[in-house]
Amino acid sequence: MKKWKYLTMTAALGSALLLGACGSETDEDATNANDATETAESGDAQLTGTVAGDGSSTVSPITEALVEEYAGVQPDVQVSVGVSGTGGGFEKFIAGETDFSNASRPIKDEEKAELEKAGIDYTEFQVAFDGLTVVVNPENDWATELTVDQLKKLWVEDGTTKKWSDIDPSWPDEEIVYYSPGTDSGTYDYFDEVILEGADLENAATLSEDDNVLVQGVASDKNAIGFFGYAYYLENQDKLTAVTVDGVAPTNETIESGEYTPLSRPLFVYAKNSALKENEAFYDFMKYTLENAGEMAEAVGYVKLPDEKYEEGLKTLEGLK
Repeated sequence: MKKWKYLTMTAALGSALLLGACGSETDEDATNANDATETAESGDAQLTGTVAGDGSSTVSPITEALVEEYAGVQPDVQVSVGVSGTGGGFEKFIAGETDFSNASRPIKDEEKAELEKAGIDYTEFQVAFDGLTVVVNPENDWATELTVDQLKKLWVEDGTTKKWSDIDPSWPDEEIVYYSPGTDSGTYDYFDEVILEGADLENAATLSEDDNVLVQGVASDKNAIGFFGYAYYLENQDKLTAVTVDGVAPTNETIESGEYTPLSRPLFVYAKNSALKENEAFYDFMKYTLENAGEMAEAVGYVKLPDEKYEEGLKTLEGLK
């Protein structure tokens, strides 16, 4: 569902047609014009260097889109981004292996303490909103409208093998099949906080850091239920049904307004301050991220922040240079 590719191709085609129409323009003029355009787009001279990140699979689609577009602006900067989950990303960030860490939850106190112990100063930047989306198989026509209390009853481990009829006697007397993000995932942590409230997740759940595994699992079993980021639902809505929570469906509007509560949440990038100061390529990539994260978030299925939040982030970034 990489809509940004379409936009880039359209722009490139338009540029090609324009150059073709200007028959009097020499090759040298065209080259100079292209160079000027590239410099104007980047706002700086061409850079070289490497940038490394890791973290949340939920934030990953936004970052992947940004990396792909940034390569057209700064082709000599190599940006690599792993997807080991929010917790796994913070582990690498603490170990000094990455310049930035994507997160689908705020950093934990123990992670802050580890970073302080390692002498790593960092800055938190918000990049988008997400609505953690609960999904069922399209053949499931009984559990499409759930309450927070029912979600808790469904997902909290209670030592029994649960059937749908245990949640509501009018539902099928069939065993529930669970799919959940792995324990290193910020999505897991967020669900744990707002739904489980610290209780153990259903032991029977299949856990995976790969959201595509969860999508396929729910899509292939009429008794399955799972949860993950809103973008992954949008990308697969032809084979999944999104559950309403306390009568509210996840949409761009309900997620941005906070009406889709308690499953609306901000998404973050945590940047290493020393890397921003010492690595010009990283600073430039973070600047590009904050300037374009809203557009890219919308392109891949998330919800952009108010413009003033990105402007606030850019001012904070400028103060770190």
